[in-house]
Amino acid sequence: MESGHDVRRGEAPTGNVVSLLDVRDIRSHFPILSQRIRNKPLVYLDNAATSQKPRQVIEKVTEFYSEYNANVHRTIYHIGEKATYEYEEARKKVARFIHATHRSIVFTRGTTEAINLVAYAWGRHHLGPGDEILITEMEHHSNIIPWQLVAKDTGASLRYIPLKKDGMLDLTAPEKYVTKKTKIMAFIYQSNALGTINPVKQLIQYGKDVGALVLLDGAQSVPHFPTDVEELGCDFLAFSGHKMMGPSGIGVLYASPDLLESMDPFMGGGEMITTVSMERATWKEIPWKFEAGTPNIAQAIGLGAAIDVLNEIGMDTIQKQDQLLTRYALEVLKSIPEVTIYGDSLHRGPVISFNVNGIHPHDLAQILDRDAIAVRAGHHCAQPTMNRLGVTATTRASFYLYNNTEEIDLLGDAILRAIDFLSPN
Repeated sequence: MESGHDVRRGEAPTGNVVSLLDVRDIRSHFPILSQRIRNKPLVYLDNAATSQKPRQVIEKVTEFYSEYNANVHRTIYHIGEKATYEYEEARKKVARFIHATHRSIVFTRGTTEAINLVAYAWGRHHLGPGDEILITEMEHHSNIIPWQLVAKDTGASLRYIPLKKDGMLDLTAPEKYVTKKTKIMAFIYQSNALGTINPVKQLIQYGKDVGALVLLDGAQSVPHFPTDVEELGCDFLAFSGHKMMGPSGIGVLYASPDLLESMDPFMGGGEMITTVSMERATWKEIPWKFEAGTPNIAQAIGLGAAIDVLNEIGMDTIQKQDQLLTRYALEVLKSIPEVTIYGDSLHRGPVISFNVNGIHPHDLAQILDRDAIAVRAGHHCAQPTMNRLGVTATTRASFYLYNNTEEIDLLGDAILRAIDFLSPN
């Protein structure tokens, strides 16, 4: 992962960047990264939106459809039993990955559905007038809208912890927000728009001190650093498979077994029942009472394969590699005077949101795409965050274990060319 800088405006990054991973070997397992677009290598820097998939995951999903495609939990023939075994093994892998029991793992379609499950199955039955739901001003829309709907339907109040201009939460007086009326806190571990890593243990303790439940949105954190729900002490954890090299359409809700036992089902239908009459029904044990209908079997099995890859590399190593890449990218972007970076670089995951003076983010993203560089431009499903920053949109570059410094150099050079191309002078 050696770097070679072109001459830049301002001060170029200095020092050697030492890789903790054999990135060339890792990249060889991702078929999409070997392709060329308009005769240029793909530079994929939109990992906060979704990650690319290694061959191990692709082959595992293909194996399911090719060799034992059958429904789970309801067959007694060989391939059906094989499908059930692999599906439940994937659940166990997820549980071990976050240090939980398999009975506390509910498969969903993603983080959004997992949060909605809690909002509907717990919130609508436990919240009412006088109660408060506490979120933050940096949440993804998927952790805002479900609580807006629950507050409207139950009469509970929705409050939020403000976001400061530096991209950090304003926790100078937490007692203003976390009160005895707070019944549930729901907040993101790492911001998808800014990369800010929140002090989650501190926030969780605030909730515990007033007897509130705590939901942690781990969509951006679980793929990038070790997660231990026992150590964190959260009541709920939601995350998505597609952001951690797994297939799309599979996500996870973790909750303690006692909580899951106390909650009504989110959806009704086949597979989540024990008995049904025309008057009533009884439910399966947890977690299956929350998995109505035919689940995303191939996707769950693929997520299990992705976790195998992550475990083989090591989450501690991945976290440190992310930090090296992010630090390097910050230096590259800061060397360009026209670039404004948002957020506190000292408390950041592998996500950088920025703007270039005089260039709209959408225009910049289109120009970068000419060089086969994929970045995200827009409000990143975090309009309250953008409003707080005083912008309508940003350009976002986000990194994962298969990225390297050469790609970051290409990003910096392409930004310089965009500035020259669109400069009024």
